[in-house]
Amino acid sequence: MTLKLDTLQAALQAALPDALGEGRGKLVRDFGEITVTVPASTYLDVARVFRDDPALHFEQLVDLCGVDYSDYRNQPWDGPRYCVAVHLLSVKHNWRVRLKVFAPDDDVPLVASVNELWASANWFEREAFDLYGIIFEGHLDLRRILTDYGFIGHPMRKDFPTTGHVEMRYDPEKKRVIYQPVTIEPREIVPRVVREENYGGLQ
Repeated sequence: MTLKLDTLQAALQAALPDALGEGRGKLVRDFGEITVTVPASTYLDVARVFRDDPALHFEQLVDLCGVDYSDYRNQPWDGPRYCVAVHLLSVKHNWRVRLKVFAPDDDVPLVASVNELWASANWFEREAFDLYGIIFEGHLDLRRILTDYGFIGHPMRKDFPTTGHVEMRYDPEKKRVIYQPVTIEPREIVPRVVREENYGGLQ
């Protein structure tokens, strides 16, 4: 495993000499994996190198997901809030890599679409848009995929209320589905601890 990671790291550094380094992207090797983080301005170009460079040959996009770093690990996060993590696989070389990009604007998180490079990115990018509100520039069909068309907000954002903003139900009088304010009362659930004398026969 170590030799394979050494080979992959050397191939990445050789293929991306201008994209990695001080003030640009960075390569982190941890937990037996390599993660390359690049700025949004070079994300699409770097992704193209990952796919087309014969020494890398990442021909498959296995997964793409959004991440909300606000309140990361229950601590204040210093940096852009929204990130896209892409997991790539090279069947030819039998290795994997993670490519990350942070959206520079927290108010309107926007990064390039990689759908033109990997067709499998299509629904993954729609999911990240639906759940996190990340906009993928260049995506030809960016619309919700998991929530319904009347849904308000993006439910995987950490500031989204667990009860939501509206609820949907069928109205028998109107004979159609309607939206109404949430009727669930917010409450704090405290686990009940049962303490019994001589529990389990212990004195």
